[in-house]
Amino acid sequence: MIRENMEMTTLSDLKVGDRLPELQLDPITRTAIGIYAGASGDFNPMHIDVDAARKAGFDDVFVHGMLPAAYLLRAVTALAPPHCIKEYKVRFVGITQVHDRLQCSARVADIGDQAGQPTVRLDLECKNEAGETKVVGHAVISI
Repeated sequence: MIRENMEMTTLSDLKVGDRLPELQLDPITRTAIGIYAGASGDFNPMHIDVDAARKAGFDDVFVHGMLPAAYLLRAVTALAPPHCIKEYKVRFVGITQVHDRLQCSARVADIGDQAGQPTVRLDLECKNEAGETKVVGHAVISI
């Protein structure tokens, strides 16, 4: 759905302050966490072993931070192909739990120039359904 909405807007039509359509995701399942662990090679027990997570003081396993960061990047690539992404930086600000429903949003923060190429800087945020921020960052994409 987001890709369809994004195709109606070209990068050159964007203005500072514009909000792009949100990417809304289904709840994160234990299966998704396991698949991500296998794909990334990150088998930290906090993400896949309930007993280890409880021993460390958590109620349950929790999502790898890079998984919501990857979802946030999906929102960017709905607007521009990967070769147009000049910069992508994120900061983790909250733990994403199993069954969280994430929403990834982007707002145009700046329109400028990087090495002679017109660019758009997007401020990015990934929240759960309760409005708790999990990941923030920015992306610079060439027009």
